[in-house]
Amino acid sequence: MIILGLDPGTAITGYGLIESGRGSELRQIAYGCLRSESGLVMEKRLLKLYDGLRLLLAEYNPDEVAIEQLFFNRNVTTAGPVGQARGVLLLACAQAQLPLAEYTPLEVKLAVAGYGRAEKQQMQYMVTRILQLKETPKPDDAADALAVAIAHAQSRRLARLTGNGK
Repeated sequence: MIILGLDPGTAITGYGLIESGRGSELRQIAYGCLRSESGLVMEKRLLKLYDGLRLLLAEYNPDEVAIEQLFFNRNVTTAGPVGQARGVLLLACAQAQLPLAEYTPLEVKLAVAGYGRAEKQQMQYMVTRILQLKETPKPDDAADALAVAIAHAQSRRLARLTGNGK
């Protein structure tokens, strides 16, 4: 099963693709970022994000998508634009008829690091270890997206073990 994890943003949206086999092993396929220039008007930025995700979906053909839910504790002013970016991502996934799961930052941290208040460095370390990577994925947005994909794989595995999933 190929899982696409997304960490939404207007300027930078992180993506991470992993393969989840029958056992507990996870394998990194690809990761990176979809970027839009800050000088573009919002509708052009959203179109660039949409087109970028559509290309990713066509290239890697994921089985499922996991996306981080919005959480704004400090900077509420970015909630609108990031919400718009997230909406574009959801639209592209819906058009591709992909199953979609959403996870809060707390859920992602618990699934990946085992601690809901894990720091960014702890998360990056765990992503690197779980996927057996030689180096920490950069930029941070890509590492975050891989963490979302890992959280989804863990959630699916737990659902199967408890009889609540496929």
